[in-house]
Amino acid sequence: MIIWARLWKDNRMLRDYTVEDFSADTRTHKVFHALDEVCNAFDLPHPQWLDSTIRSFKKHSSCRFTQDCFVGEEIGFDYLEFLVLEEDFM
Repeated sequence: MIIWARLWKDNRMLRDYTVEDFSADTRTHKVFHALDEVCNAFDLPHPQWLDSTIRSFKKHSSCRFTQDCFVGEEIGFDYLEFLVLEEDFM
């Protein structure tokens, strides 16, 4: 699985980061591990998975973590985009 994360502000990409995970872990575990790695790389607090975020990710394999997802934290960007570029099918 390859996941691409991007930070956006004012319709401009500030940073991006790619996570590759071809382990035998489940898809859910790979997604959570990738989000952990992205948050560590960007020095961000971990966002909450809201119902709308989960629905978007299930339907499109992508989602946006906006200010609402970062409970109690101020973020210096508009959203964190999180998308699956490649699935590993076994």
